[in-house]
Amino acid sequence: MRSTRTAAAAAAFATAAALALAGCGSDDGGKAADKPASVEKKQQKGSTVLDQAFEKPDLTLTDTRGKSYDLIKETKGHPTLLYFGYTHCPDICPLTMSNISVAKSKLSPEQKKKLRVVFITSDPKRDTPKELGKWLHGQDPSFVGLTGDFDTIQAGARSVGISIEPSYKKKNGDIVSTHGAQLLAFSPKDDKAHVLYTEDNTTPEILEKDLPKIIEGKNP
Repeated sequence: MRSTRTAAAAAAFATAAALALAGCGSDDGGKAADKPASVEKKQQKGSTVLDQAFEKPDLTLTDTRGKSYDLIKETKGHPTLLYFGYTHCPDICPLTMSNISVAKSKLSPEQKKKLRVVFITSDPKRDTPKELGKWLHGQDPSFVGLTGDFDTIQAGARSVGISIEPSYKKKNGDIVSTHGAQLLAFSPKDDKAHVLYTEDNTTPEILEKDLPKIIEGKNP
């Protein structure tokens, strides 16, 4: 590990971890509970500016080419959107990534070149590099897909206040994978996440408006 989490980051985790899980295929129908007001510094239509910024997760995982991918090193100095989900998700995950893709398509070539979009699977048993690559290619070929050991991924998610749980099979054969549906935006200026989006606030219109500011290192 590069460094110990600061007290500020720990405080941010304690508040943001209170955000509810989104159950893709879970019994709660994928609905998240209201987030506590203490999580946010300023709430706008779409974005939540955090009281305390999150450090980028210290993760080295496997990308869709089967190569090692150091998240901090590979995205350093780049505006980065980070999302935890899985390819078999019936609703929230594909919609979120599709919305990002639509908003990204409105950017200038220079802005597109700077932006990094990283999708880390919460279901690594099924999401092999090949499966991830095929799924993400249908969204946007430039999106980075990462998989690896579940415990490592879970620890990385928790470090930014996002909870994910191991997948399990129900009696009817359905596989449940429960994960936080928050989208984090990391600034290119300090590589920290100052902005968070919930599943209801990642529409193409909101992201299209916010992404140019995020790419410049500004809060929406």
